[in-house]
Amino acid sequence: MANLVPTAIGGARLGGGSLEVGESIRRRRMVRSFEARDVPRDVVDALVLDALRSPTAGNARGVAWLVLQGPEETARYWDLTTTEAWRAASRRWAGLARAPVVALSLTSPEVYVDRYGEPDKEPSGLGPPPAGGGEAAWPVPYWFGDAAFSTMALLLEAESAGLGACFLGNFRGEAALLAALGVPPGWRLFGAVLLGHPDGADHRSPSLDRVRPGGAQRLHRGRWRGP
Repeated sequence: MANLVPTAIGGARLGGGSLEVGESIRRRRMVRSFEARDVPRDVVDALVLDALRSPTAGNARGVAWLVLQGPEETARYWDLTTTEAWRAASRRWAGLARAPVVALSLTSPEVYVDRYGEPDKEPSGLGPPPAGGGEAAWPVPYWFGDAAFSTMALLLEAESAGLGACFLGNFRGEAALLAALGVPPGWRLFGAVLLGHPDGADHRSPSLDRVRPGGAQRLHRGRWRGP
């Protein structure tokens, strides 16, 4: 499998060939219906390790991934973050549940606060009390930003490797899930990335029908233009 494992975004694909980063960005789509076919563990590890090379404030490295692979492990995620009523009503549930990999994006605010209390960052005032204001002093919670960077990197890595991927936000069950998985106190669940082989039976998202500004309308130069 060595020649199939991406070493960077745009690396080798499972089916052969490669994608440049720009092409990976343009082609990337959320996949919400998967085959039950597994993904080799060494491929999953390579994708996640590459995603951990994403930017991290102060080189704090306060982002980690917890990979659940196989029906027994992934069921723990679904059991604790969804309800029986939702599973019964959702037409996407069966396709989502077949994903062989659920990778949890975790981040620790404490790691960042402690890092910004070190001598080179202490003047920022973002370190722990009494010298700094602690977590509440951060105007932007960089720990979630770093988790988002790593999550986006993993989505692009999956596209480059010829896999399907989907990001699921965290809406319920965070504390119970992290406790069940033995995650130390203080870590937060940013969200989950499902990885696997698309089965081609995805349901089109209603969100795609929204009237929304295009890229050119959201690009401003010099000053904000337009509404």
